[in-house]
Amino acid sequence: MSIVPTRRLALVVLAIAVAVAVLPLPRPPLWSVAALLALVAVVVTAIDALAAVRPGAFTFERRHPPVVVAGTSASVEWVVTSRAERPVRLQVADELAPSLQAAARRFDVRVPAGDVVRVSTTIRPLRRGRFEPSRIAVRIVGPLGLGSRQRDVPLVSALRVHPPFRSRDDAELAIRRGRILEVGLRSARGLGTGTEFEQLREYGPDDEFRRIDWTATARTGRPIVRTFRAERNQTVVAVLDTGRVMAGRVDGVPRLEHAVDAVTALGEVATRLGDRCGLVAFGREIRAEVPPARRRDQVGRLTEAMYALEPELGESDYPSAFQHVVARHRRRAMLVVLSDLLEPAVEDSLMPALPLVTRTHLVVVAGVRDPQVESWASSPAEDVESVHRRVAAVTALADRRRTAARLRGFGVTVVDATPGHLARQLADAYLLAKQTGRL
Repeated sequence: MSIVPTRRLALVVLAIAVAVAVLPLPRPPLWSVAALLALVAVVVTAIDALAAVRPGAFTFERRHPPVVVAGTSASVEWVVTSRAERPVRLQVADELAPSLQAAARRFDVRVPAGDVVRVSTTIRPLRRGRFEPSRIAVRIVGPLGLGSRQRDVPLVSALRVHPPFRSRDDAELAIRRGRILEVGLRSARGLGTGTEFEQLREYGPDDEFRRIDWTATARTGRPIVRTFRAERNQTVVAVLDTGRVMAGRVDGVPRLEHAVDAVTALGEVATRLGDRCGLVAFGREIRAEVPPARRRDQVGRLTEAMYALEPELGESDYPSAFQHVVARHRRRAMLVVLSDLLEPAVEDSLMPALPLVTRTHLVVVAGVRDPQVESWASSPAEDVESVHRRVAAVTALADRRRTAARLRGFGVTVVDATPGHLARQLADAYLLAKQTGRL
């Protein structure tokens, strides 16, 4: 506990100093006046602070929702309960993180004797993550208002800030397309039908001749066709790289943010179309895992596993991660590897490990492309700096295309999308795999 002077004391000392200077009194040396005023200030502060109510006479509580979505507003409330026998003025400062964007982190309130006071503010978090404010600083002002006791009070709470689901509309559109395919209608792209048998029905003018079931036709005496639907209860596993390459910023945020949004959208689409979706997030080691399931709250479980992940400034261990995935998923599944198509990283770490998974699983490698680099590659060269920038951008894009081509040579589906399109193109790749029976 510490003793702190108040603003009122400063005003009192200033008033005394002005009075000494203005009134027609004997003029003592300036240093003696200053020393006397300082001594008076210290003594008065100490006496008033010691006369203040003890901190133990108050209890504090911080209330807020357990989960807030980044970019949305929520309320934080402080509850102060007094057991003191007289009214007390309190000044409280909370250690809410700056990224929570609290409208107020401090409050000054007068608490009646034996009463409860509530003070609230709003927060609007800028980024996802886990926040655990652990204390507040409390000043208890003395009876004269000249001195106060200050003490740090432990006050622990946990606030989980989840990422915003920016690709929700794209996910809903993919779900509608998938359901149209399930009921046997042709999609606009005409990519085919499912391969899981659904029922026998009478032949219609829009049915394919090759779908006729000749045994049933002979038995009933009229043309009968087999109908199929997209396969259900398949497994989709998002393999999320959280290593160094995902720390690079694209469109103002790390690549990992775009990948997290894409995983959320993929989980929404897969689970609502009857498949199981899971997650393995890794860096130097496995950092988070969600077993594949088709539960109603599966997307929430995926979000809960990813919301606190931050990029590691080290190389990711792809062989260990793929061995972990293969050991848990021996049946064929769709593995969606979210990383970056940076040529050195792919050649050194991803490509050597691909044979571990391509023998059994359908593998999709997805990354987000930087539109700023594309802009530099197409911008006119007006000076030496712009020439060098353009050459570097053209070279980087060429390396990226070459890396994608090499991955396709391994039998891998590659999705290289700009920000805002990664989730949609991943959903397209997933639907295409279901329609063509590859999953």
